[in-house]
Amino acid sequence: MDIIKLFNAMPGAISQGVIWGIMAIGVYITYRILDVADLTVDGSIATGGAVAAMLITSGCDASLALVVAFLVGMLAGLVTGLFHTNMGIPAILAGILTQLALYSINLRIMDNKANTAVSANKFDLLVSSRNVRAFSLENPILLLAVITAVIIVLLYWFFGTEYGCSLRATGSNANMARAQGINTNRGTVFGLMLSNGIVALAGALLTQYQGFADVSMGRGAIVIGLAAVIIGEVVFGKVFRNFGLKLLAVSLGAVIYYMVIQVVLWLGLNTNDLKMLTALVVALFLAIPHWKAKLATSSMMKKEGEADA
Repeated sequence: MDIIKLFNAMPGAISQGVIWGIMAIGVYITYRILDVADLTVDGSIATGGAVAAMLITSGCDASLALVVAFLVGMLAGLVTGLFHTNMGIPAILAGILTQLALYSINLRIMDNKANTAVSANKFDLLVSSRNVRAFSLENPILLLAVITAVIIVLLYWFFGTEYGCSLRATGSNANMARAQGINTNRGTVFGLMLSNGIVALAGALLTQYQGFADVSMGRGAIVIGLAAVIIGEVVFGKVFRNFGLKLLAVSLGAVIYYMVIQVVLWLGLNTNDLKMLTALVVALFLAIPHWKAKLATSSMMKKEGEADA
């Protein structure tokens, strides 16, 4: 096994990790802050990619395409939120319904084509995989890191506002939040909109990076997002206590995930087994906090037994 090949592949893994880290921040908002299991993201990330691809190929500026993708992603989150709050559909099922509908919508957006090419040779893109190993300002990792930092700063500011704190209260204890006069339904809807807007933004960046949008590009996105969240919490949980640092940990979790995947592929894993590997990685990191809690409880009970003796 040639270790040089691994080092050559790492910049690509890191850049993809940063993009998926942005998506994972969106997942973090619903999964940790709102305490909602939202499966819309598998569809909304593809929606963001489809919107960006069609706008760029129509002559729209790549930066403006990101903004529009974000807004369209918010609409997807709005649909899920209304399904959940106004129609009484459980959150997980509401996300599945929206995700299912988005597959057809994404096809419509891309003129009934399964994929749309966005070549860096034809269009002025913000990020492109062809520059990932370049030691210049055109390297996508630099711009992606800046975008991630801006998103984290804005979210840190927003969730420190009165309305942002009400969203956190809604996810922490909805009954208590309602007792304090907080409209929890409205907060849940807005949280889902914000989450899916960020996910769609990540999809638009991913489309530019890889040079195409695909109707199935979001398949399994929720698993990758959860993996990034859990990895970030397990690895950096004791160090990153601040809310902004927790968001950074989620982003770094996605980078670690893609670096691990790259190492495993370098070791010779069949690419057909990637989904299984992803499931095992997520299961392992989900189990670690449980195992640590059991060990701590066992150790405490042992100490109490020794003290009684």
